[in-house]
Amino acid sequence: MFFVDVLETEGLGNRSYLAGGATTAVVVDPPRDVERIVVAAAGRGVRIGYVVETHVHNDYVTGGPELARLTGARYLVPAGAAVSFARVPVADGDSVAVDTGLSLRAMATPGHTPHHMSYLLAEDGREVAAFTGGSLLIGTVGRPDLVEPRLTEQLARAQHASAHRLAAELHDDVRVLPTHGFGSFCSSSQAGGEASTIGEERAGNDALTQDADTFVAHLLAGLEDVPAYYAHMGPLNAGGPAPVNLTPPEPADGEEIARRLAAGEWVVDVRSRTAFSRGHVAGTFNFEAEGKLATYLAWLIPWGRPVTLLAATAEQLAAAQRELVRVGIDRPAAAATGGPASWLRAGEDPRTFPRADFAALRRARERGEEPVVLDVRRDSERAAGHLRGSVHIPIHELHGRTGEVPAGRVWVHCAGGMRAAIAASMLDAEGRDVVAVDDGFDAARDAGLPVVRGDGEGGPTA
Repeated sequence: MFFVDVLETEGLGNRSYLAGGATTAVVVDPPRDVERIVVAAAGRGVRIGYVVETHVHNDYVTGGPELARLTGARYLVPAGAAVSFARVPVADGDSVAVDTGLSLRAMATPGHTPHHMSYLLAEDGREVAAFTGGSLLIGTVGRPDLVEPRLTEQLARAQHASAHRLAAELHDDVRVLPTHGFGSFCSSSQAGGEASTIGEERAGNDALTQDADTFVAHLLAGLEDVPAYYAHMGPLNAGGPAPVNLTPPEPADGEEIARRLAAGEWVVDVRSRTAFSRGHVAGTFNFEAEGKLATYLAWLIPWGRPVTLLAATAEQLAAAQRELVRVGIDRPAAAATGGPASWLRAGEDPRTFPRADFAALRRARERGEEPVVLDVRRDSERAAGHLRGSVHIPIHELHGRTGEVPAGRVWVHCAGGMRAAIAASMLDAEGRDVVAVDDGFDAARDAGLPVVRGDGEGGPTA
């Protein structure tokens, strides 16, 4: 009897898989912190015989080379991937025996990348699961624009063809097990659920219900900005990432923190947005450890800039450090735990700023105040509905555009509060008077604020 264990990397919206039989297993698209996979295999009582990559990843650093080294597993990588490390090149149709009665077959499914490969797990000759990587996702497909802009339409058409090949060659009850699509920006649109089968995708996935021209037009029209750090992930993965070092960083006191801030380094406070707003070191940025820390910090920071981490506890610091190595931010320059009382120099006071909801924004306007309202959501979110008169700067552009935010008190909002907290901390670091709106955007309409659609400033939405 076979098994498939899912290993979530929630902050990045990805999944890896441990699959096998009684004695031997295969790992698909491993994350950088490979010891959790080793622990999972030990819990199953199986040996890792194979480590496979569906493609050279653009959104995280793989742990494939290190996992293969630690376990002695054969490392299978698509033959078309240009990599500079030792591996077993895999071509369409290649098959390996994983365990008694259990085999894994490679199927070329280009689209997310030109060399993309899916892997079909078969028990006693019948396929039971398809590890589809960034090809066929749950309700959508992987985006085709991460390799080379001039190839985007060609790869979009390849995605359509690959989805149809999977559907044509596999039974309806075969499980679809993608790597991306659970919040990952590698997905061309939001995935439609947590589990699926080929039959369910055949009935509801646009790639399988629309003709190629319609599908490609809709896919290309829906693509949004790519996280800036993606440009660095592919080269890191193609070169063969080094093992990670998760030992504690050098400790920093108030003087060291001040020195690093003065040098233009990033000092990142990973406590909750509530704790940060109540008191923090001036000039620090707030990226919550419980939010999408790796995605947004890696997206916003100038690549290679030294990072000092501030956390409430050693456990929170260790978790943040682990999450950051997954996107190539390997060693914090320094770190401190506790709170502002131990992070400030003698005689310094912590900075604070208020948090509020949309109802409070309406009351402020009714009192005659004229606050600047800054919307830091993505373009598609804003087009679906935004506050009349608000300023729009997506969060990933704000660090270079703070000078465009009008003078006055700034009420900054997103869709739920996390990105607003990041933006508020950036403006606060420049000495601006800010209010972080910690509220769901649907509450804006409930509060009676004027919400409009599209690019216009017309009447309120229904």
